[in-house]
Amino acid sequence: MDDAEASAVSTTGTSDASDASSGASDALLGPADIRELAAALGVRPTKQRGQNFVIDANTVRRIVRTADVRPDDIVVEVGPGLGSLTLALLEAADRVIAVEIDDVLAAALPATIEARMPARAGRFSLVHSDALRVTELPGPAPTALVANLPYNVAVPVLLHMLERFPTIERTLVMVQSEVADRLAAAPGNKVYGVPSVKANWYAEVRRAGAIGRTVFWPAPNVDSGLVSLVRRAEPVRTTASRAEVFAVVDAAFAQRRKTLRAALAGWAGSAPAAEAALVEAGVSPQARGEALTVEEFARIAESKTAGSKTVGSKTAGSKGAGA
Repeated sequence: MDDAEASAVSTTGTSDASDASSGASDALLGPADIRELAAALGVRPTKQRGQNFVIDANTVRRIVRTADVRPDDIVVEVGPGLGSLTLALLEAADRVIAVEIDDVLAAALPATIEARMPARAGRFSLVHSDALRVTELPGPAPTALVANLPYNVAVPVLLHMLERFPTIERTLVMVQSEVADRLAAAPGNKVYGVPSVKANWYAEVRRAGAIGRTVFWPAPNVDSGLVSLVRRAEPVRTTASRAEVFAVVDAAFAQRRKTLRAALAGWAGSAPAAEAALVEAGVSPQARGEALTVEEFARIAESKTAGSKTVGSKTAGSKGAGA
């Protein structure tokens, strides 16, 4: 993880979303603009940070439309890079907060916004930080997350942002096609796993389209996919905490070919204890994690917690009786 210190650089303004000029689309970046900016900054996209810049204006417009960005939205964008998607978001949203870890890109982005879309520059804020370390954002609370996420950290960043910023109602992320499949997979699907369950803890998740390789520079070796997440109107009903539920999920998929009785033995303390928790939760000990919904994982977490409290109560009662 990068050691760049988190520092927020915020700008304020009084312009409304309607201030965007009729010619704002001309401000979007094309292939020549991207390469010119990169050359001027001495930027070479790195695999280490999963940098693949979108060079097609129609693609960023499509992302904004698919994300259903509204004039009153406060949008947070992770990994804005040279600003392709940022500019398109500024056309449609009330405000955009961009989180960028790269020192050179973070320093250059405000100037790009000012030069290409001055009427909206007052509605843009930059947070120079590793997204995995961001715990607060400047200005009003975000209502949407829209991002071209670096392939190597896509899932951790997505889950961190959803957990840390509960006001985010709608999310649209562009990720590696395989990751998109995993995030949107339903129980019983062969790619259903940890990302699927944890994403579903927060939101209703679905595949929202495919993106080809040619709209990026440099072109990646894999296709990309769009994933839409709409936060649950009501959280998963459970007395277990998020951390407790996620611990069950992690254990179940760490050995996904094993039955839950065996896979959860370490988590529960023993195979018999795991079986007892599963039976209590109404889940077959012979089932596998890939068959369970997030609600079922929550019931398993609850059953262990309830069992622990019962054991604790009985122990305390025994000591009292013998005193």
